[in-house]
Amino acid sequence: MIVHYISTECYPVAKVGGLGDVTGALPKYLEADVAVILPRYDMPWFSGKTYTTIYGGHIPWPDKEVAFEIQEVTGHSLGFPFYVINIPELFSRDGVYSGSDGVFYPDEAERYCAFQRAYLEWVNSQEDLPDVIHCQDHHTGLIPFMMQYADRYQRLSDVATVFTIHNERYQGKFAWEKQYLLPAFDNWKSGLIDWDHMINPLAAGVKCADAVTTVSPSYMEELKHDAAGLEWLFKHESGKLHGILNGIDHTVWGPRTDHLLAHNLKRSVPKFKKDNKAHLLAGRGLDKQKPLVAFIGRLAVEKGADLLPAICDLSISEGVDVNFIILGTGDKTIQAAIERVAQLYPDRIEAIIAYDERLAHEIYAGADYIIMPSRVEPCGLNQMYALRYGTVPIVHNIGGLKDSIIDINDPAGYGIKHDHLFISDLIDAMRRGEHLYNDTDRHREVVAAGMQRDFSWAHSADQYRDLYLSVIKQKN
Repeated sequence: MIVHYISTECYPVAKVGGLGDVTGALPKYLEADVAVILPRYDMPWFSGKTYTTIYGGHIPWPDKEVAFEIQEVTGHSLGFPFYVINIPELFSRDGVYSGSDGVFYPDEAERYCAFQRAYLEWVNSQEDLPDVIHCQDHHTGLIPFMMQYADRYQRLSDVATVFTIHNERYQGKFAWEKQYLLPAFDNWKSGLIDWDHMINPLAAGVKCADAVTTVSPSYMEELKHDAAGLEWLFKHESGKLHGILNGIDHTVWGPRTDHLLAHNLKRSVPKFKKDNKAHLLAGRGLDKQKPLVAFIGRLAVEKGADLLPAICDLSISEGVDVNFIILGTGDKTIQAAIERVAQLYPDRIEAIIAYDERLAHEIYAGADYIIMPSRVEPCGLNQMYALRYGTVPIVHNIGGLKDSIIDINDPAGYGIKHDHLFISDLIDAMRRGEHLYNDTDRHREVVAAGMQRDFSWAHSADQYRDLYLSVIKQKN
């Protein structure tokens, strides 16, 4: 079985969020011939690699032709064949979606239409076609439509397609005035890419792919009621929706083998946590005797990052005896608010406005809790990483957080859940964390229960493989 993964992110090549983690891990666990295809960015990973051009061409637009090359990358250790689509004028930039200045690129429609068409030009030229093309998020959502209804790619219409939604809030929609970015297609089918009088790649992927997956079962159900305007579509297409919980790569995330840690786990979990906490807090001015609550991720409203200043301020002012460490970048207003509250409590709050993979690993190992007050969380991987390192998740009871965490009120529980995003509920969650930390025996039981959970890709990979076989049979 030949499977192509086409994506804009892949860890450790180019990662912004969970999409990168999934694309970099899942292919390694599938019992199939899986290749991953990404744009070629001007980012650090791409330096020093060897590229062999295996195909080239042009994308015709009314005012110009956009040149591209398909390049096979050698000299890497990703664990699967890896190809990049080199379109210098659109992707030779220092970021995936935005530059180092944090400003999002304004030519999103041009970039992703060219990327998808270049991919299809290459596949269409091959004698042996893939059995499955697995598209990830809106950036590749037009591929199933073009394979079915674009005159140029009719040869690909019998290839099975799977479309995975990692975050429905980003839909990639653009005006019909830019229809010229697409190849000629049967205009009678234009409704398949339209939503609310715009071309909507995410909606198109849902309508046209043979199967649609979401990254957790609960998220799949939530989309039918809250999907940024696409609720009816998800209800209508529910027959081909599959909720498959993401996994994590245990070869990257393992307390015994993680080369990014100062202290790996040997025999004693309490010693592992104590040593890594001391290393993490060295020179930071926070008391290592207090419970340490961490946030790692994008500073975005959907992640609940705008709530962090109030959570920190009110927890401290109301006598909850915990410290905070925050790592992330994103919304400039949220960043400024977090920095202000950190300045108010320099001995209780450490804010690092940065993306730092090593420090993230150190925080997972050194913190006692990770907080995820997400408004939207299709799956969430941070809670799974945290559990591997003996860090207890404090999470909003939605999406993948609902599917992956059991509250400590259950004897087998290993996390703290709250049903609402009221500040009072969040402060109460902090108090529960403080009380658990002070109950040493129960805290160790909870940590042990969490570390015993298996969130590896093995089970999810089996589900994807079964799905691939199903859609291949369906096409035949």
